Amino acid sequence: MIGAMTIDAVVDVGEVPPTTRPSTAGPLERLAVWRPTDTVRGWVVTLTVTLIGGLVRFWNLDWPTDRGTPVFDEKYYAVEAWQMLRNGGYEDDVGAGWTFIVHPPVGKYLIAIGEWLFGYDGWGWRFSSAIAGAVCVFLIVRIGRRLTRSTMLGALAGVFLICDGVSHVQSRTALLDIFVALFVLIAFACLLVDRDLVRGRLAVAVTEGWVDVSPWGPRLGFRWWRFAAGVSLGLACGVKWNGLYYVAAFGLLSVIWDALARRAAGVERPWMGTLMRDLLPALWGLLVIPVVVYFGTWWAWFGSETAYDRHITDSAFQSLLGYEADVLHFHENLLSSNHTHYWESKPWTWPMGLRPMLYYIEQPACGALRCVQAEMLVGTPAMWWLAFPVIGWSLWRAFVKFDWRHAAVMVGYLAGLLPWFVNIDRQMFFFYVTPMAPFLVLGLVLACGDILGRARAGAERRGTGLLVVAIYTGLVVANFVWLWPILNGDPISAAQWQAELWLPSWR
Repeated sequence: MIGAMTIDAVVDVGEVPPTTRPSTAGPLERLAVWRPTDTVRGWVVTLTVTLIGGLVRFWNLDWPTDRGTPVFDEKYYAVEAWQMLRNGGYEDDVGAGWTFIVHPPVGKYLIAIGEWLFGYDGWGWRFSSAIAGAVCVFLIVRIGRRLTRSTMLGALAGVFLICDGVSHVQSRTALLDIFVALFVLIAFACLLVDRDLVRGRLAVAVTEGWVDVSPWGPRLGFRWWRFAAGVSLGLACGVKWNGLYYVAAFGLLSVIWDALARRAAGVERPWMGTLMRDLLPALWGLLVIPVVVYFGTWWAWFGSETAYDRHITDSAFQSLLGYEADVLHFHENLLSSNHTHYWESKPWTWPMGLRPMLYYIEQPACGALRCVQAEMLVGTPAMWWLAFPVIGWSLWRAFVKFDWRHAAVMVGYLAGLLPWFVNIDRQMFFFYVTPMAPFLVLGLVLACGDILGRARAGAERRGTGLLVVAIYTGLVVANFVWLWPILNGDPISAAQWQAELWLPSWR
């Protein structure tokens, strides 16, 4: 079918890079979407890797706790979710241990599902986070496979995400950021499918001869996958407001993809065509829909009489806007200069994970000696310490070789990093990087695909590339296994605890 062409030669490596195609290629070749042909194997591999990821995420999920109570900021979200469960979906300030609620409700709804199923304990308040972590593994395999057109590289993406310390700990903790990562990944996956379908529609228009009905090109019709991306972005904002960064980034990415697709189809004025044909639908799908979904997530708050700040004005909607204005003021004034937190960090330290976070530590007696039980949020160094080379390589591939895949991944990665530089004095923490972690994984996988080379490369070239990627994968897995005790709060000796802390800034 036009727009869904396949090629056996790229099953093991990935799509033929756009820059290797002849400049004289026709519209159909420029629009072609190359896909692996091993559909059944692709699903078997996806489900197998997801099952492994789920087992790792759920292993001993109810540990650690603070003598049966939540650890770190779980003390806010697990408790708030429990209150929402008892109240019918909203929070109030009656008998609560806090005076201000600073995040939207979606993440706490999800935590409450686990508490409803298992009760108020470690399994209950962490169950939904573990499910989200396992679904992220599923998504990253499918996204990696679609980006690289390779089942093997898709599986590698899943292995890398399983072995990422940040994703692992956040999937086992009742915090909100893993849910932001989940909805951002869903939105990214939907936009990738939308990109392929748009190019398929334009290929049909080329074949049937109506692509040039206007200098702007044809209308592309309703795009359900972009609509789904908008819904997911609205849910991301309904977890935490940093989902807004992805609304802007993915909206721009989608519009640029539309313009490039029109140009590939031979449209006379592709950029003007995108402005006239695609911009308003994009704003509707990736801005209006997220806003509508966001306000819809406050359904229980609107339907209550005793929710927090529900009646600060006579109008429910104006009350919510007033409440949100207070939340914005809170975040804008949560400054390091007012209060310094021992484990806070600044965004320039995040790519390499130079300042991780300690979530839990106890030093109980282990026989005649003292041991350490600690849970630390730390990115697996075998991956995170390569962040700057990966960023440099992807930017070079994007702007010099015009590789759209590296560009797309960098949009996702930098959308989670750059906005935090706007207010440097704000108090920030390493767990904010959780939505960035999957895009680091995708950048690494694309780099591994470049190391492997094209399937048509010689046996020696392919063999060398495969050896390098295999050795690197082994290092990632070994690094994750080494960090396992401090990612899960397992008891270790004081000497091993010191050996786990590789940098002075980890202490």
